[in-house]
Amino acid sequence: MSSCSNYYTSWLKFCCGNHNQTLAKTIHCFILKTLVNPETFFSNNLINTYSKLGNIRYARYVFDSMPQSNPFSWNIILSAYSKSGQVSNMQDIFNRMPNRDGVSWTALISGYASSGLGVEAVNAFNLMLRDGVFNLNRITFSTMLILSSSQGCIDLGRQIHGQIVKLGFESYLFVGSPLVDMYCKAGLIYDAKMVFDEVPERNVVMYNTMITGLLRCGMIEDSKRLFYSMTEKDSISWTTMITGLTQNGLDREAIDLLRDMRMQGITMDQYTFGSVLTACGSLLALREGKQIHAFIIRTNYKDNVFVGSALIDMYCKCKSITYAEAVFKRMTRKNVVSWTAMLVGYGQNGYSEEAVSVFCDMQRHGVDPDDFTLGSVISSCANLASLEEGSQFHSRAIVSGLISFLSVSNALITLYGKCGSIEDARRLFDEMKIRDEVSWTALVSGCAQFGKADGTIDLFEKMVAQGLKPDGVTFIGVLSACSRAGLVEKGYQYFESMVKDYGIVPNPDHYTCMIDLLSRAGRLEEARDFINKMPFQPDAIGWSTLLSSCRLQGNMEIGKWAAEFLQELDPQNPASYVLLSSIYAAKGKWQNVAQLRREMRNRGVRKEPGYSWIKYKNKVHVFSADDQSSPFSDQIYAELEKIHYKMIEEGYAPDMSSVLHDVKESEKIKMLNYHSERLAIAFGLLFIPSELPIRIIKNLRVCGDCHNATKYISKITRREILVRDAVRYHLFRDGKCSCGDFW
Repeated sequence: MSSCSNYYTSWLKFCCGNHNQTLAKTIHCFILKTLVNPETFFSNNLINTYSKLGNIRYARYVFDSMPQSNPFSWNIILSAYSKSGQVSNMQDIFNRMPNRDGVSWTALISGYASSGLGVEAVNAFNLMLRDGVFNLNRITFSTMLILSSSQGCIDLGRQIHGQIVKLGFESYLFVGSPLVDMYCKAGLIYDAKMVFDEVPERNVVMYNTMITGLLRCGMIEDSKRLFYSMTEKDSISWTTMITGLTQNGLDREAIDLLRDMRMQGITMDQYTFGSVLTACGSLLALREGKQIHAFIIRTNYKDNVFVGSALIDMYCKCKSITYAEAVFKRMTRKNVVSWTAMLVGYGQNGYSEEAVSVFCDMQRHGVDPDDFTLGSVISSCANLASLEEGSQFHSRAIVSGLISFLSVSNALITLYGKCGSIEDARRLFDEMKIRDEVSWTALVSGCAQFGKADGTIDLFEKMVAQGLKPDGVTFIGVLSACSRAGLVEKGYQYFESMVKDYGIVPNPDHYTCMIDLLSRAGRLEEARDFINKMPFQPDAIGWSTLLSSCRLQGNMEIGKWAAEFLQELDPQNPASYVLLSSIYAAKGKWQNVAQLRREMRNRGVRKEPGYSWIKYKNKVHVFSADDQSSPFSDQIYAELEKIHYKMIEEGYAPDMSSVLHDVKESEKIKMLNYHSERLAIAFGLLFIPSELPIRIIKNLRVCGDCHNATKYISKITRREILVRDAVRYHLFRDGKCSCGDFW
């Protein structure tokens, strides 16, 4: 090789190392001017340079301009087309090659494999075998093993393994690692261990592959033994162990291993930080999470989008939404994962409105949502009972094609169920081509909340008949349906089946459903016996449920018993005082009512005020009892007076037991007439078009008098009124309620 060619070749290597295509073209120009007939070796280097720089067109130009090419020239241009995914050009070059060797065949197979053409790659491999086994090399086998693994073709992989053993390639590390990886990914861990043990000399890559496989199969102790037996560990070894421990629920061990990694002085990367932050989030380990955050700030990963997203997720899971917001705002780059982490964090922490706002900001920044993002924002709409916004996201799901994802369709079923549009939920469910347990559970829960006991039970039985396994959430829906329909014996059967047939350990929510089932049906003594036999005491919701039924049925004895336990469990919970006051008030024991109110004041316990809200023209209008703050107050109160007289004419009689104040009867009637839900209904009658239902949300349970009054209002006005209270949905139509007056 001439000194001139050697000089230019050195410069071309420099261009490749620095990814400098402009300089490569400049050198090419000098070559054309100074060398009349460049040597084949030099031309090959020029083709190789352009190929590595991604300029296949220039590489082909040099190849076509060569006066005389050799096998190396053909293989370089073939490999360039193979790596760039230009399959047709690759096939053309391969077919025109005067001579082919193992490199040529391997390049062809790799090109097919990397382009997802598995069948063509296998056919090419078979043709290669017919051409002669002398063409086979370790790269060929490695390529075929990677193809077998990615396609999930374990039978093909075993055949390749047989060829490897037959031709004596089993001792090669370059072949052993992908062979171990293939068996690990197929779950054939013992085959992987056999291959691993038979390789005489193993490097760190092979160890990492084997450790990954063991961790995927949950073989924690084996993976630890192999990890600690390694004489040389790199950053990937440590990160693999930390990630595997996290994925297997051993979060504390993952955090401890990170400390060891830091003490060893091993460099950490984004995947290390991402995994250990996930462990902190799972443990709600805010202190350790902050320490890791402080360490990240001192590294080059403080602006890394992957690490930033993991930090947001960790802070949100630790209920530190302010820190999550700070990380999110400081991120210089955000991708769909970052936006989704913040959106989901808001939703999980009860900030549903903020979650919807983040989604809108994401759209303004031109970031397209994926199925998880869209499903999450729909779930936030469901928590807000915002049917209007949720329907808009439904439209977006259809236009974008994301409706085909189960996560999106399931979220929509939940949305319609929580918004009282159970017919829309059922319609969407029926249109789904594929349904999973979550799909069925979402519809079961929606029907249960709407009080459709027969429909809920029918859905549950169909779900089981299709071979799907209900989980604890499914049973909460079924038990709730039995409770709201008074199906006590049926509820007992499902509770026992949950434990015996499905091995589900009842949690406080399941026990609360059973307490509700018995107490609603008037079987308060039985409910007390059930509580005494429970493996643990009911939570605050369980005691409040029993106490609420005691109020409705006027059972002072059990009511006092439940109130004492509730006050002991949660002294600041106003339910024990308010509900017990109601029982006393109904019995005319005003001195006891006054005593309870004094106790509340002395202990600093405040009753949660009742609010009702209605949405009109994208604005939420909130009302409290006897509220005068609305700009439409005069119209609202006039409407209520007008309706009240019509209700009296229809036979309505106010239920004075709903008033907990010792005042004149006229004052009690006035107080009842101005409850928050009635103000919201009057607003709806004034402004919501008559062809649309009036949708009201209330933070507390609807009182008996308002429930009765709303039935009369629906009959008089011929309007459909949908009220979602703290317990369930009530659809009032033609003087009747969907709950059948059992709520």
